[in-house]
Amino acid sequence: PLLGTLACLSQSERARVKGFVINRFRGDRTLLEPGLAWLEQQTGKPVLGVVPYLHGLTLDAEDMLPGAVHSGAQAAGETLRVVVPALPHISNHTDFDALRAHPQVDFTYVRTGEAPAAADLVILPGSKNVRDDLAWLRAQGWETALARHLRYGGRVIGICGGMQMLGRAIADPHGVEGEPGAVEGFGWLDYETVLTREKTLKNVTGALALEGANGHADAGPARVAGYEIHMGETRGRALASPALWLAEGDDGATRPDGARSADGQILATYVHGLFDTPQACAALLRWAGLAQARAVDYPALREASLERLADTLAASLDLEKVFGVIR
Repeated sequence: PLLGTLACLSQSERARVKGFVINRFRGDRTLLEPGLAWLEQQTGKPVLGVVPYLHGLTLDAEDMLPGAVHSGAQAAGETLRVVVPALPHISNHTDFDALRAHPQVDFTYVRTGEAPAAADLVILPGSKNVRDDLAWLRAQGWETALARHLRYGGRVIGICGGMQMLGRAIADPHGVEGEPGAVEGFGWLDYETVLTREKTLKNVTGALALEGANGHADAGPARVAGYEIHMGETRGRALASPALWLAEGDDGATRPDGARSADGQILATYVHGLFDTPQACAALLRWAGLAQARAVDYPALREASLERLADTLAASLDLEKVFGVIR
């Protein structure tokens, strides 16, 4: 593949290729050495290193869903089934990386054409086109499935676009996401959303507004650190029971975010990164039914993976040649 790719490039493009790195190699490198020598002879370009395949890395994906749609629970005992519909215009799917890495969570993305799976917790994710994705959910049978899920005591979280879908209506008078117009939401929370031309974009910190959210009477509220990125303003009576209290300024003031249903089964928020802090993740899993939820430090897992990857690259690459190319 490397030689063929190089052959497809123009002469000026080939000149910009300074060397090769073999990535995710499985097996004994000594068996590869004759092939590396042949590649260098055929191309006149050096092999700068061979990076082995690393199992078990906890790293953020880029702008696409992970290849594995299912992450099974790795711990014995009580587990929680979490399902997220893989919306055609899903956004900020890294919201769920902490859940996919949690040993007590059985996590599944449900794609087009697949029946909504049984779950303890269903999370409606963010969306780059809320009205289109809401129509997709209805076409895939999710409205009926969610109604049944709630009827039998299941929990639902809506994040950003997912929050907007849970309300009574979504209006797009300016055609932000397509033709101007409005659609009915699922109607399980009493508010309406109007999409705006201006985008809200800010880092936020705060705490869950769930009673006993930390699972310990003296532990205080479960802290949250994340961000908002959305085009829309939501108003309605359901917002009187917020899901979070967010810091507002440096004087200790707070502002409400999102909503909770009167029966305690539905939670909605504009905040991404809801599960990234160990305390908030464990508190939300307990709220969803996992009584003995562990506090797993996902940012620490990610940092350890980055360090492991950096150490592997340092050991696997000819750094003098790499830095020479850069210079």
